[in-house]
Order: sequence, then structure tokens, then C-alpha cells
Amino acid sequence: MVENRPFLNILTHLVLIAGVLVVAFPVYVAFIASTHEPSAFVRGVLPLLPGDNMLESYGQMLSSGWQVGGTPPVWLMLGNSLIMALTIAVGKIAISILSAFAIVYFRFPFRMLAFWVIFITLMLPVEVRIIPTYAVVANLGMLNSYAGLTLPLIASATATFLFRQFFMTVPEELMEASRVDGAGPMKFFRDILLPISITNIAALFVIMFIYGWVQYLWPLLVTTEEDFYTIVLGIKRLMASSDRVPAWNLIMATVTLAMLPPVLVVLFMQRLFVKGLTETEK
Repeated sequence: MVENRPFLNILTHLVLIAGVLVVAFPVYVAFIASTHEPSAFVRGVLPLLPGDNMLESYGQMLSSGWQVGGTPPVWLMLGNSLIMALTIAVGKIAISILSAFAIVYFRFPFRMLAFWVIFITLMLPVEVRIIPTYAVVANLGMLNSYAGLTLPLIASATATFLFRQFFMTVPEELMEASRVDGAGPMKFFRDILLPISITNIAALFVIMFIYGWVQYLWPLLVTTEEDFYTIVLGIKRLMASSDRVPAWNLIMATVTLAMLPPVLVVLFMQRLFVKGLTETEK
């Protein structure tokens, strides 16, 4: 039985509110900076109220970008990042769930060896294998393409491991019952395993979407054309404008717009996301 102590309840809520303020204040500062003149951010006194340049800053970045900083319109970079994030998330989940299904429910030679080989790749992130991966992508002619942006990042040992662990908790009676009813392996997978895996898929989708959205190093290597710039790469190019004061209002407007898609994904899938991470019984 949990005791009801008003003091501890108040203290808990104060700590939570303080945590929210610490996390949200930089976001608020970014939004405020996007509504002021560029010089307002470097005067030494940080404005805390919105300025008059909001429509101008956001309109310029969405419509034409900032040619001085070498960045295309934000809508184009947001679209590239969205394609990259969705492809990586869906591809990782599709490959991982099929791999886990094969490892758990099929008895083929060296299946556990195959699983451990997949699991060991956790120690080989993109940064470790980036040179040979780049060489392969370049030799296949996939530079400056969506295939080059997404395919090298699409496999996931983490998702394979999580799906395997979940499938091992599914009662064997379900598989036996489906077999008695004449269902084949793929029908069992489609009609039984997929429906009970929705929360796990949703939780992994959110994680993998954000993973794909915030990629910086790999897009920096494989894209040299503005048509394939991602939003994170665009922010870096805005920051790297040489021999001039950075246009902080445009940079912060781009940062604010870049935060919206992952925030919306988390908000819309919050219930399934939390349920997929905390639910233990199916």
C-alpha cells in the first residue's frame, strides 16, 4: 500500500516541473531567437519575448532557404529527412522482425550462430565501418541518392534482438493451435505474431525514426548536391557560414522546424510507445 503524503506529492511535482523547465527552456530560446533580428542574439541581453520577424524568418527558410549559407528551402530538407527517417525505421523493423521470426521458429543449421553474428554487429556502428561502407556505396553509384542515404543504415541488430526476446515469450500453444488449423508459417506470422507485436513495433518505430532523423555524419559523406541535403546537414551549413555573423534568426527558425516532425511522431504514438516499452504480458 502506497502512503499518501502531501509533502512528498508536492515535492515530486516540483521536481517534475523543474525538469520540464530545464528541458523546455532551450527550445523556447530557439523559438524566441527565430523571431528577432540577427543582431538581437549577440548583444549580450537575451530577449525573452517574441519579436516582429517571425513570419519573415520562417517564410524565407520555407520558401527559398538561405543562399548565402548554401542551404536549399527547409521544406526540401525536411522532405529528405522524412524520407530517410521513414525508410530507415520501416526497413529496420521489417528486416528485424523477419530475422527474429526465422531464428525463433525455424530449425535450420547454425541458426544460433547466425543470431550471434547479427548480435555482434552491435559493436560495429556506422562510424567504425564508415570507410568500407562509403567505398561500397560509391562503387555502386549510390552517392547523392535516397538509396545511398538509407540502405547502409537499414539493418538493426538491436531490433532483431528485441523481437527475438519477445517471440520467445509467446506461448508455444499458439503455434501448435495454428498448425492444427492448417496455418502455414507465414499465415501464423501475419495473423498471430504481427497483431500481438503492434506495441513493440510502435515503440521501435519511434526510436528508429528519431535515429534516422538525427543522422549527420553519413548524409554529410554521401550527399554533395543540395537536392539531397537533410535538415541536420542544412543546420550545420547554416552554422558554418564563413567570415560573417551567423544569421541566428534563420538558424533558430530552421532548428525549430526541424524539431517538429520527431515531436509530432512521439506525441501521436505516445500511448503505443510507452505501452511497448513497459508491457510485459500479451
